[in-house]
Amino acid sequence: MAIFKGAGVAIVTPMYEDGKVNYDKLEELLEQQIAGGTDAVIICGTTGESSTMTHGEHLKTIKFAIDKVAGRIPVIAGTGSNCTETAIMLSKEAASYGADGLLLVTPYYNKTTQKGLIRHYTAIANEVPDTPIILYNVPSRTGCNLAPATVVSLAKNVKNIVGIKAASGDLSQIAKMMSMADGCIDLYSGNDDQVLPILSLGGVGVISVLSNVAPRQTHDMVAKFLEGDVKGAAKIQLDAIPLINALFCEVNPIPVKTALNLMGMQVGPTRMPLCEMEPENEARLAKAMKDFGIKLA
Repeated sequence: MAIFKGAGVAIVTPMYEDGKVNYDKLEELLEQQIAGGTDAVIICGTTGESSTMTHGEHLKTIKFAIDKVAGRIPVIAGTGSNCTETAIMLSKEAASYGADGLLLVTPYYNKTTQKGLIRHYTAIANEVPDTPIILYNVPSRTGCNLAPATVVSLAKNVKNIVGIKAASGDLSQIAKMMSMADGCIDLYSGNDDQVLPILSLGGVGVISVLSNVAPRQTHDMVAKFLEGDVKGAAKIQLDAIPLINALFCEVNPIPVKTALNLMGMQVGPTRMPLCEMEPENEARLAKAMKDFGIKLA
């Protein structure tokens, strides 16, 4: 039940100045990503500001992306929640729309134990048995870490848990997990500055913020590595590091939305509690974009 190989974009949710979702702009972004070689779209993830969407907005945005992409590349819907019943509801709806996969973040705030994580993910997966699931481990945001043994247990015992977006930043933990997994799970980098290290541990791709502003380069970085051109892939990775650092100098997605606006894309503001970027950080971001060859408006 593998979902995709390559570079998937964790796409922003464009908004009008009043905070409403700008679906016309979202369609434009989706078309640009497909034209730029992006291998999958991840809709309503962290970068898509799903945490400040109503359930209605969340589901409408997922369905919109699925309908507009129309099977050209996989669409993976972020349907995780710290409430298991909410995650089940969102996941069943997204599956009914034809989502190619689901991205399920670990429960945040209430955290839970490893036993609780197994029960949480198993309960969701059992409600959408024909839809592949990617686990999402980002302990810096959730305060909850998916242990290697937990990931492997889920992948081996639940047929539609097929992947993990690894955004812990802990390469030793990721290596341990892949050693234990023995090929039972697809590994995706969740950090743009660690794409090549994670690919070298058996990864099959990235779920990327960088791809919002540099889809072709992000796609090419992964494609070159998978084709055996490690040197070419490494050059793209290393050349992109200053830009990646600038894209994360404030909390995501503040900088990436700012970057798209600097490119003239007019994706609008972030929703509170996120706010506009500090001027000195915006200047740093603009310089990094220009240095990487991105044209500003």
